Amino acid sequence: MQPEDVSTFFAATPPFHLLADQSRQNLISQLSEQFYSKDAVILQQDVHVCNALIIIKKGTVKLSVKSADGQETIVGYRGEHDNFGFLSVISEDKHETTVVATEDTNCYLLGREKVLELLGTNPEFTAHFLKIYITQRQHEAYLKNQDNSAFYGSNEHFLFVTQIGDIATRNVVTAPSTTSIHEVSLKMTSNQVDSLIVTDEKGRPLGIITDKDLRTRFIAPGRDPKASVDSIMSQPLIWVDAGVSCSDVMLKMIEYNIRHIPVSKYGKLQGMITNHDLLLFQGASPLSFAKDVERQQSVEGLASVATKINKIVIPLVKEGSKASNITKLITELNDSITRKILTIAEQKFGQIPVAYCWIAYGSEGRKEQSLKTDQDNAIIYADPLSSEDDKKIKKYFANFATFVCDGLVKCGFALCPANFMASNPKWCQPLRVWKGYFSRWINIPSTEATLRSLIFFDFRGLYGDCGLADELKNHLALASKGQKDFFFEMAYTITQNRPPLSILNNIIVAKTGEHKNKLDMKLRAIAPMVDIARLFAIEAGIAETATLDRIKLLKDKHYILQNYAKELEDAYEFVASLRIRHQTAQITAGKQPDNHIHLDMLSGLEKKTLTESFHVISKIQDAITRRYEPMFMLARH
Repeated sequence: MQPEDVSTFFAATPPFHLLADQSRQNLISQLSEQFYSKDAVILQQDVHVCNALIIIKKGTVKLSVKSADGQETIVGYRGEHDNFGFLSVISEDKHETTVVATEDTNCYLLGREKVLELLGTNPEFTAHFLKIYITQRQHEAYLKNQDNSAFYGSNEHFLFVTQIGDIATRNVVTAPSTTSIHEVSLKMTSNQVDSLIVTDEKGRPLGIITDKDLRTRFIAPGRDPKASVDSIMSQPLIWVDAGVSCSDVMLKMIEYNIRHIPVSKYGKLQGMITNHDLLLFQGASPLSFAKDVERQQSVEGLASVATKINKIVIPLVKEGSKASNITKLITELNDSITRKILTIAEQKFGQIPVAYCWIAYGSEGRKEQSLKTDQDNAIIYADPLSSEDDKKIKKYFANFATFVCDGLVKCGFALCPANFMASNPKWCQPLRVWKGYFSRWINIPSTEATLRSLIFFDFRGLYGDCGLADELKNHLALASKGQKDFFFEMAYTITQNRPPLSILNNIIVAKTGEHKNKLDMKLRAIAPMVDIARLFAIEAGIAETATLDRIKLLKDKHYILQNYAKELEDAYEFVASLRIRHQTAQITAGKQPDNHIHLDMLSGLEKKTLTESFHVISKIQDAITRRYEPMFMLARH
């Protein structure tokens, strides 16, 4: 690369783009170049001290941390024009993450002395750099120290990590400064608000009026109601930016002894936050949620509590928590709602005629629920002693299951479009019938039957006598052992859902319909990996249902996953993260969450990583095809 090309490269590389042209020219003689081959370890966590800032010229690297128990967590990727090593360079401490080249990568290296010189002579450059890396360090430190379970996070933790813009109310009422006090009072009453922003002739905020101001400055002194509102408003206006934490806003309220603070974003009024809002939000933690659930005595009360789930989950998504932890948390919260509805149902319908187990399957059975979920549930009950007993039991559970499923709808869980629910008599059966279902699916397999039954193979006991679910799992393990035709049908079904990649390696999106130009992340990205892990787990007799847990248990037991387990884990975590972040953005924007992502919403690096994830799926599907090739050939004829 010629000197002018290097200068052009750094002119497009933050924060070097902030330097004067001459300063960038002076960089060239200070740089060295380094090539790292694919999978090369560039920096090792807690081992290497980075003596140079490393700027990626071409290629991609992965940053990860390892916990004390050896679990690796990916904390980010860096691509062209990105850099890493800054904190280690300026502190001379060991690097806090392991950096590995995910492909052949070329980098520029800028030595510590030159970095420190730039920091000391370019304030704008320094401010930009530190802002980026302080934020990054907070994020990576959180991921490095986080527990695998997000369920028991403290209320205080949520105040520190949640941005105020995420909980500020949007219906801010305003009035010009020339408006009379009487008109302002009527406007606040009609809009059912306890504060109003006073604006100038151009609509710019000047001050604030609250209920307290009206009482103490208007009613008590007996002011003229025709007087303009600017005569009693509070000013100057105390603002906060939407990006500050809730805890910072609480401190500001204490500092200024105020209860209302307007929230701005990009210099414009976005919302309003009150001390009451913050007090309510302190209850939006998993522990508080669990206590709220237990206190409820009706489905209607539970429905109100269920609305808090998004307030708990969204801050953790924005903070960068692992997608697998987020989906487990969502499932735990949803499970607690379901269990409480079941206890309410038991009280309503009286003595239960027989031992039963409420089972969950599909994403709930795998503990992989996202912010868009419907019901996948069923009932197993102990085998009745007589046909007469069976009739009474069926009648009881018909009403019972309908009540529970309707209650779940009221709490935000949509009905299953395919009617795979306990309220469907087919999926509310004694243990012997359930054993018969699985035996038929396994012993008399067909492509259609296999496709329809796959989600049932992810079931788990959620409430009641879970020994019934365990007995059914044991039956599944015994019935499926050595059943080549059944495994062939599963394998065939899996390999028909090929990754959506063109010959030119482009991601294929929907060409027509409601979701035109979008990619269905659930069907085309998540489902193939779930299906692969399920097939291998049942082959190996593993009872675990969660996809990542299945992969971890299989990597030393299944010859295909011995080669691809880590790649599959990373691909699953990445795709699940894209989906949960997409749904979070939709909810934040006031939209209904879905699984359909427009590729324009992804960065170049995200598209590239998604393509690589599809390649991982493709390689495993090819390996499955080779394994079952003789049977595939027979099926084609």
